[in-house]
Amino acid sequence: MTTLSLLEVAAGEGVVPLATAAALAKAGIRVEVTLLDRAASHLKNRDRRAIAGDALALPFSDGSFDLVSSTLFVHHLSPDEVVRFVNEGLRVCRTAVLINDLVRHPAHWGLVYAGMPLYRSRLTRHDAPASVRQAYTVNEMRVMLRKSSAAGVEITRHFLFRMGVIVWKDAAVAK
Repeated sequence: MTTLSLLEVAAGEGVVPLATAAALAKAGIRVEVTLLDRAASHLKNRDRRAIAGDALALPFSDGSFDLVSSTLFVHHLSPDEVVRFVNEGLRVCRTAVLINDLVRHPAHWGLVYAGMPLYRSRLTRHDAPASVRQAYTVNEMRVMLRKSSAAGVEITRHFLFRMGVIVWKDAAVAK
């Protein structure tokens, strides 16, 4: 069985990395997940490795994890902070930083407002339009990541205005 170590930054309860780990286990890949969030109160999954810390100053040694990941976090950062976060992720990873985030697009904005009657939470009614407004386009992400210490960057677009980004650490791995 292959084993990978993964640090999920801004993890909250860690739903996405834990679901991914469960799915990959069926294919014979074991993923050891460590969750990091800025507040210990966000880390409710106590049966996992979890630590409170700063995404822009990760409290780990160089090369501590195979992969560093973030899901729906980067749009909360300014362009300079995105570069700082990616550089920190590259420092503590051995292979790559993975980013799953929103894509800013006028149609996405329209969908958010069309869905307003369905949002039960006051927080969601505020956060959904704010997140789309703060999100980056694929081109903006590419330009920002050129300022990082990445050996290579791959960006793909996905359903419902999502992007997947692989920021490679080692030039030998980068495409």
